[in-house]
Amino acid sequence: MSEPVLRLEGITKRFGTLTANDDVTLELRQGELLALLGENGAGKTTLMNILFGHYTPDAGRVVAFGHELPPGKPRAAIEARIGMVHQHFALAANLTVIENVIAGTERLFSFGLDKSSARAKLKELSARFGLAVDPDARVGDLSVGERQRVEILKSLYRDARILILDEPTAVLTHQEAEKLYATLRGMAEKGLSLIFISHKLHEVLAAADRVVVLRGGKVVAERRAAETSKDELAELMVGRRVARPQRDVQAPGAVLMRATSVDVMSSGTKLLSEVSFEVRAGETLGIIGVSGNGQSALGQLVSGLAKPTEGRLEMLGKEIQAPSPRSFVAAGVGRIPEDRNADGVVGDMLIWENAVLERVRGSEFSAAGFVRRTPSRAFAQTVIERFDVRGGTPDSPIRLLSGGNMQKLILGRNLATSPRILIAAQPTRGLDEGAVAAVHAEILAARRAGTAILLISEDLDEILQLADRVQAIVRGRLSPAIPIGAADPRRLGLMMAGVWDEAA
Repeated sequence: MSEPVLRLEGITKRFGTLTANDDVTLELRQGELLALLGENGAGKTTLMNILFGHYTPDAGRVVAFGHELPPGKPRAAIEARIGMVHQHFALAANLTVIENVIAGTERLFSFGLDKSSARAKLKELSARFGLAVDPDARVGDLSVGERQRVEILKSLYRDARILILDEPTAVLTHQEAEKLYATLRGMAEKGLSLIFISHKLHEVLAAADRVVVLRGGKVVAERRAAETSKDELAELMVGRRVARPQRDVQAPGAVLMRATSVDVMSSGTKLLSEVSFEVRAGETLGIIGVSGNGQSALGQLVSGLAKPTEGRLEMLGKEIQAPSPRSFVAAGVGRIPEDRNADGVVGDMLIWENAVLERVRGSEFSAAGFVRRTPSRAFAQTVIERFDVRGGTPDSPIRLLSGGNMQKLILGRNLATSPRILIAAQPTRGLDEGAVAAVHAEILAARRAGTAILLISEDLDEILQLADRVQAIVRGRLSPAIPIGAADPRRLGLMMAGVWDEAA
């Protein structure tokens, strides 16, 4: 084995009474693909933020290429040829690819960007590492997978030799994820060293050379990827055996939500076209599709955030004349939005405030126009305990929670109120294996209790495990529904490509 190009020694980081990293030591070698695995809140992202200089450790040091890095200085990490691709992209949507890549590499008072040499270097990097992207394309017009490539190219443009990727496939389709990991493998073969954080065990086993597992902020295991299994890694992550719950066969009840030939327009663009579906009590309707095909607009439609421009939307047997989020919540609709940071929580508010945020008016959480803090905190504590939300108390700012624990709080605040209809958009995005099993169990329990569930997901396995019927969404249109017994990954893949005729 080659000498380590990176070593983290005895890293400890505390946030108040929470110890996020506890005496963590690990190393990375040249040309190695190292996977960092752990539950939500295990300390993975904190550790990588310390490595890149976003956080200052309370103890320990980072050594790159034989030199200790000064703590808390991202510029020092960049100069040491370390690059980091964050889970939530840091790109300017109104700028072109090349302008995003160059940003931060030119002097503040230079008289112009040297785009010609930058374009040549960017094209060379794109060709060498198989990261095809148009340098002059506007980032806002790119797919999620293409934006991921731009983020990686930003680091490579700065001559990074160590690349850190935080949940690199969290927002990618299965096909995009496969392409990305093939690219990362090629990068490692060319001498780059990579660390990636992931919850997707099949990806870890397929892509990584070595796996380090964190639990409770500590390193609890290290395995060669070729010498372990999904079951062993899941058990190491959570400290117990993990089994996904199974869907029981049951007869659905009355139709609780129905759309008939619905169109949705925005700024002159048709986002949904002739959309028709129905969801019954005690049933889960799965909507599967490649990212960017209208899932967001559909989620807004069935949450009262978007109004039909054509067609008819009914809820609880009545046509909705003036849809609004408040009226949907009052009717018993629970919502898990696909973007938890933008649409699910308010980062600067406390956990208990976020727990009651959508239902504070006209409920036990308010009286005479004032919020009742005691029952609100009690409700938040119930959600924390029932849904295993880790990393804070009811009085902690929600921004201190990991993304996965935010997701569990959003799910919990909805399911704890026994909604009649649940809109679940990407409900397990970014969750670890144990949390996914727990969330699936809660969704199935709500289905057994008679909740009508509209599940919008890009995860084929999730749809196959949870849905009773499934429709594909392609360019804002919905396929006819098929029973889950007639679905398999191949047929669903064809439906996601717009091939809806079974004979075709």
